[in-house]
Amino acid sequence: MPKFVFQLEGALRQRKQLERMKQREMAVVQAEMNKLQDQLRALEGMVQTATADVRGNRLTGVLDMSFLAAHRRFMIATQRQSMELVQKMALVQRQLDEARLAVAEAAKHRKIIEKLREKQFERWKSERSKKELAELDEVSMQLSYWHGGEDDEELGEIAT
Repeated sequence: MPKFVFQLEGALRQRKQLERMKQREMAVVQAEMNKLQDQLRALEGMVQTATADVRGNRLTGVLDMSFLAAHRRFMIATQRQSMELVQKMALVQRQLDEARLAVAEAAKHRKIIEKLREKQFERWKSERSKKELAELDEVSMQLSYWHGGEDDEELGEIAT
């Protein structure tokens, strides 16, 4: 029985490889985004802890102005770090959007080849089925011819 051979199998494999490569690239960018988000959460946690410490322990009794000034400088520095992280996140988000588009484009190209493969397979299967039907018709015609010839001989013997 003949086997279906897709002429563009190499192209399909290449498209699948390209799609996986684009997915890996997107995963790298996503990991970078996750790292930046973790850093931002850590900064926010430090700010909340420091603020809670100042409110709970440093604002009662004698005020240490140098500590409060240092706390204010710390808050400004962490705010600056947060802003830098947010800017980096915006840049990485653009990269992530581009990577998603690249993955979607690669998937679209792969699906086009797969759809072509499916159509060619269906066409091959249909042609194969037609050939098999034609062969069966030929065999049945030959069988009916051979059996029909025997019936004529029997009829000729009975008439004589």
